[in-house]
Amino acid sequence: KTKYGIIFAADEKPRKLQVIEEPQKLFKIDQHVGTAAAGYIPDARRQVDDARFFSQSSKIVYDESVNVETVAKHIADQCQQYTQYAGARPIGVSLIIGGVDENGNSLFLTDPSGTYIPYNAVAIGADSDKVTEFLKKHYKLEMTLEESKMLAIASINMVSNDVKGSDHIKISQIKSDTKKFEIVDKDQITKLLQPAIEKYPIEEK
Repeated sequence: KTKYGIIFAADEKPRKLQVIEEPQKLFKIDQHVGTAAAGYIPDARRQVDDARFFSQSSKIVYDESVNVETVAKHIADQCQQYTQYAGARPIGVSLIIGGVDENGNSLFLTDPSGTYIPYNAVAIGADSDKVTEFLKKHYKLEMTLEESKMLAIASINMVSNDVKGSDHIKISQIKSDTKKFEIVDKDQITKLLQPAIEKYPIEEK
């Protein structure tokens, strides 16, 4: 999260011969709200579909776009329900939910327990503790969107073993001025790869 918008980034390593046309871990919930997922992605798709329906229903009822925190709380409430009953397995995915609304730029983490917590920057999934420490060291709220993308690229490269290039890095963004979710073109990610490597040299993997 920066004062210029929200950045989501995911590490996606496709299998050989697999066709990938759209990111598998980045989702649009509403024009102004997006999410990144880690864990059991089919569960993420189910949660995203539920969040989309909730967001559109809220817009119809209240005639205004839903707040980002309201979406995060709704998803967390759905997760919490699955922790109460025998015979129902918990949701197997964590989500980073972010967006731009009347309260500004917001970023939340939800987990299978039903918790939702606001963050300025956070990582989920494999090696998330290592990446979060990296973000603690280098993150600044005043960063531009380009600087944020470089930090995200460096974060993913730090924990991606035996991967070259930038094809495994997927990024989406929501700019503060447009308030619209969009997937960042892979050519733009490729252009930022070398500057990111130079700015954040990786000492060890």
